Amino acid sequence: MNSFSLDFTPLLPLSVLVGLAVLSLAIVVLGFWSRRRGTLLRLVALALILLSLAGPSFVREDRQGLKDVVAVVLDESGSQTIGQRAAQTTKARDAIEKNLAALGNVEPRFIESSRTDAENDGTRLFAVLNAGLADVPPDHVGGVIMVTDGLVDDTPAKVDALGFKAPLHVLITGHEGERDRRIELVDAPRFGIVGKTQTITARVLDTGDKGEPVTLNVRRDGVAIATLQAQVGARIQIAVPVDHAGPNVVEIEVPTLPDELTGINNKAVVTIEGVRDKLKVLLVSGEPHSGERMWRNILKSDANVDLVHFTILRPPEKQDGTPINELALIAFPTNELFGNKITDFDLIIFDRYSNQSILPYVYFDNIAKYVRNGGALLIAVGPDYATQDGLFYSPLGAIAPARPTGSVTEAPFRAAITPDGEKHPVTRGLPGGDATPPAWGQWFRQVDADVVKGTSVMAGQNDKPLLVLSREDKGRVALMLSDQIWLWARGYEGGGPYLDLTRRLAHWLMKEPDLEEEALRASLHGKELSIERQSVKGSVAPVIVTAPSGATRTVILAAAEPGLSRATISVDELGLYRLTDGTLTVLANVGPENPREFQEVVSTPDRLKPLAEATGGSVRRIGTGSGSDIALPRFVAMGDSPRYAGSDYIGIRRTQASVVKSVGIVPLAIGLSGLLLLLGSTILAWLYEGRRFSFKRRDGGTA
Repeated sequence: MNSFSLDFTPLLPLSVLVGLAVLSLAIVVLGFWSRRRGTLLRLVALALILLSLAGPSFVREDRQGLKDVVAVVLDESGSQTIGQRAAQTTKARDAIEKNLAALGNVEPRFIESSRTDAENDGTRLFAVLNAGLADVPPDHVGGVIMVTDGLVDDTPAKVDALGFKAPLHVLITGHEGERDRRIELVDAPRFGIVGKTQTITARVLDTGDKGEPVTLNVRRDGVAIATLQAQVGARIQIAVPVDHAGPNVVEIEVPTLPDELTGINNKAVVTIEGVRDKLKVLLVSGEPHSGERMWRNILKSDANVDLVHFTILRPPEKQDGTPINELALIAFPTNELFGNKITDFDLIIFDRYSNQSILPYVYFDNIAKYVRNGGALLIAVGPDYATQDGLFYSPLGAIAPARPTGSVTEAPFRAAITPDGEKHPVTRGLPGGDATPPAWGQWFRQVDADVVKGTSVMAGQNDKPLLVLSREDKGRVALMLSDQIWLWARGYEGGGPYLDLTRRLAHWLMKEPDLEEEALRASLHGKELSIERQSVKGSVAPVIVTAPSGATRTVILAAAEPGLSRATISVDELGLYRLTDGTLTVLANVGPENPREFQEVVSTPDRLKPLAEATGGSVRRIGTGSGSDIALPRFVAMGDSPRYAGSDYIGIRRTQASVVKSVGIVPLAIGLSGLLLLLGSTILAWLYEGRRFSFKRRDGGTA
């Protein structure tokens, strides 16, 4: 189609043209006021001169009409996978494509939402709409159709924020009267002190509440810890003991109802990172020796350790009448430390302490009970361990991992990591341990003993056990069969990794997750789930991975390094995965713990209705019955109108958009015609004013 217009290209700045026009007008007005001859011709001449300076041109445009762009946004977020919504969306897309094609001169642009950001930020349809229309001028948009469940989290507050003037029509999937029950976390702590209790505040919400109490099942690391009753809508306090350092995964779940929309949000997950407070260590030194201060120096160098150190040189029963302020040594507070306050300590260390009736047997019994109930005990022994006065022949012998043979080896040797020690996190990868012989200094004394329980991770002379680790019920025991680790600390023959060894040893005794010798771990990197099995055993069992939907798969782990086997799998579902090898179980959460996308899942037209109606569009449900059947309104092409929808139709705005294919320009004041017009008007005015000619009047006179 062609269009015609008059265009101007001024030869002088607009301000100059305006000034000339004002001057010309003044000349003409003055001429009329003084009744000068030829004023009218002068007006014509000046007007033609000004018009020529304005550069008039006759423009002819050859335009080609453009199709009206109609954006169709398809909600593919997680909540759209519930029930029949995905099937309804597919059917709606096919029907929309046919209806738009029937209108003619329409370019449908289908835009699918992404699930990438929906995990954290919810459904963001208007963000993908803006991206999909980034290359379309606003006046070319004939309408926007959204197929969604209505749970959109980035709805603009005002129509102007849309960036186009076209109707917005929303087709709601799902069904009227949907019911859903979910758990809402009101307050969820992220950190907790090991051994303390943290409180989670939650409430149960139910769109079909009938006033009946609901049951909450609480699990920590997959193990049930509580069952509670709560009223729908009421806040409930859930006390969770922080059992260990590292992640404590807490699940709060309510049963799924038979008529419920989905059970995916019936569970809330909270990960409480267990952190240790100040570590309380009791160091009891016996016979003074060269390495006595090494343990004290190591423990005092750690700002996170509260150390209580006593060297026992006086039996508790050895009392006399000497005033306390005159005593050089005070009585050891055995009753406090090994009685009612023993459980306050995270670790007890005996350094070359021999049983010489200084501590009554009842206190050793208390220590043994402390260990069995979850405490930690490190025994660093000297030659006295091989005698009848050694701690093995006290009640501690019941939890000691090695029995002395009665002999002591007095010869130089280099401590070495055993085959089991190469797999154990306490000794695996110790600096210098991979050399033959190990690249660290020699020791000169070792107590000979036979391992009766646990694992020997380091060996000394003739491969005899040097460091033995064992578990005792809930607690742990470590036995160092030499008192010469201090040689490493003093750098003898280059020293050795005494700091790494002692710190790892203390952390293993206090059950740090990273130092467990038998552990199943899972970590997430994007959509890749890495599985790691730590074991000192010869082989590891396959791991069964259970997805949030209940689907299972078996994963075979491959040996990666001594004591470690690994595998990596791809995961697609959001939620809590459960991994087990039959002995150990670990939980791994893919995506946010409680995705915003699934917090509310009942379809609704309310969120988008105000915005759609403000554009002249509409919001309506398309689901019929309880299945995937849908019914769409008629599609009608309309001109500009304040309303683009009715009870049975939705309107698409005709934009009349076009693009220029070619342009023809004919200047009106340039060339021979313009020159003749200007010269002719000027000469005529001059001649008339100079009375060179006159106009004959009808009455025979002249003018």
